[in-house]
Amino acid sequence: MKNKILIVDDASFMRTTIRDILESGGFEIVGEAENGELGIDLYESLHPDLVIMDITMPVMDGLEALKRIKKIDQAAKVVMCSAMGQQEIVIESIKCGANDFIVKPFQSEKVIEAVKRAIA
Repeated sequence: MKNKILIVDDASFMRTTIRDILESGGFEIVGEAENGELGIDLYESLHPDLVIMDITMPVMDGLEALKRIKKIDQAAKVVMCSAMGQQEIVIESIKCGANDFIVKPFQSEKVIEAVKRAIA
């Protein structure tokens, strides 16, 4: 059975990039959202195995969405995405319960490795 993944990123080209990488790695994308608020709504309705979440987004950022998803489901698996130079935010996201993080620009094998680690 394929693992179901929700992608939350405000940039549509980033969502497409992540979708292409993960689908080629055998994962199923069950939903996409462009901000944290929509990501939380989709998490509640879709119950994905994993969320890949951008940190910097409008309406609600990834860190706040991560905290709220963890309140809804303590066992939620979330991999955060960050641009270079956001180390302090990455550390904060791990403290808030993120399972892993990937850095933009993405390398396909690193994305797949992080997802497999988080789901395992």
